[in-house]
Amino acid sequence: MELTAPAIDPGATAWVLASTALVLLMLPGIAVFYGGMVRAKHVLGMLMQNFTALALVAVLWVLVGFSLSFGGSNPYVGSFAHAGLENLDRAALHLPDLQIPPMALAGFQMMFAVVTVALITGATADRWRFGSYVSFVVIWTILVYAPVARWVFSPQGWAAQLGALDFAGGTVVHTNAGAAAVAMALVLGRRRGWPDVSMRPHNVPLVLLGAGLLWFGWLGFNGGSALRADALASVAVVNTVAAAAAAVLTWMATERVRYGKATTLGAASGAIAGLVAVTPAAGFVSPLGSLVIGAAAGGICALLVGFKTWIGLDDSLDVAAVHLGGGAVGSLCVGLFASKAINPAGADGLFYGGGYAQLGRQALVVAVVAVYSFVATYAIGAFLDRLIGNRVSPRSESIGVDLTQHGEAAYQLDPADPLHVARSEAPLVPRPAAATRPESASHHAAPLPRPGSPYPARPEAAPPNSRLYGTPTRHRDGGEGSR
Repeated sequence: MELTAPAIDPGATAWVLASTALVLLMLPGIAVFYGGMVRAKHVLGMLMQNFTALALVAVLWVLVGFSLSFGGSNPYVGSFAHAGLENLDRAALHLPDLQIPPMALAGFQMMFAVVTVALITGATADRWRFGSYVSFVVIWTILVYAPVARWVFSPQGWAAQLGALDFAGGTVVHTNAGAAAVAMALVLGRRRGWPDVSMRPHNVPLVLLGAGLLWFGWLGFNGGSALRADALASVAVVNTVAAAAAAVLTWMATERVRYGKATTLGAASGAIAGLVAVTPAAGFVSPLGSLVIGAAAGGICALLVGFKTWIGLDDSLDVAAVHLGGGAVGSLCVGLFASKAINPAGADGLFYGGGYAQLGRQALVVAVVAVYSFVATYAIGAFLDRLIGNRVSPRSESIGVDLTQHGEAAYQLDPADPLHVARSEAPLVPRPAAATRPESASHHAAPLPRPGSPYPARPEAAPPNSRLYGTPTRHRDGGEGSR
């Protein structure tokens, strides 16, 4: 194993290692960003899926992921020559000009793989069985993420050989994750009650905190992709901030025109849309170009959010609109705004005298990645559904995946309510006898307090869950659930 080599730049190595830590911070950013947008009974399920993605993908990346992405010379799939991160050598990886140790590159790229898998969970919120999700992550990382990373990031990949430009993962991460999210949303089907039942975010401040963590981590995501600490990394960092800021403004403006108000949730979503769109372009365009890209992404993605209702696609947290849409916008804009004056290793886009050739390359790679990711993901999801089942039962979805999949509750709001108790040494209180009222009492009279509870019963509160107190009932669609 090569840990040191001639011509290694300590400054570049330090920057990439710091950027790796910044990208790792994006994982909890995604978790709380998505967690705040789901209902309270599902928030731990979302956090757990994202945390598990980090553990699973990191192990897979060490074992085979990096080797399948960067090993060998096949333009479509790598080899097992570097399995276990062994025999890492710049020549063997076809990266003779790399100024950092190959191990640093492997660690940096590991974080990209983790983030890509975590992004998919936003489209499948509230209804994915945890065991099926774990199996999906293992298969998808090997069969979908690794080949796409090979095509674009490896100098031996067919997309890289074609001349397509992707500075930090607009196609590999965002187009890939967005297409996969659409496929899994179709495989799992709609959430119960969608779109008729309101499923508003349970904690918007948490969403904004997640967006802030993502914005901060994205500086390493894009800036670190320069693989050195120089003028190019500086441009990438400035472009990242500029595009996100422009997207916030255009998303809010779009909301103001359409609905009369600019929302906090919209501002957070706009920031993510701008960050997604600038990802493939951060090291190829000027700051003015990044402002245009961010502004375009903010408006387009805000409009795309409503498209899912028209086609009946329950993409729970708008992964397709923001990541597939934003990733495609950014990748295509590389063909318009790229300039060799910014990055001599890049190309000149249409607006800089480069003609339509680069735009055509960008469009081809976006289309191929989106189609491959969708088809492969749909096949994986359908296979797992037949094998072990993907979706939680209607009853579990009604109670919440926090309790039914993990035996925990994020918020214990009422200690006497068994639906909010994950672990308790005290036995459950048996179901009390039905309380009686005088016949003259109004139907809307104040409810009687529950035995053993310091709080009055909530008006029109749902009866205790059938799992704890009686025989389960059947919903009209035949699913099992609480009364």
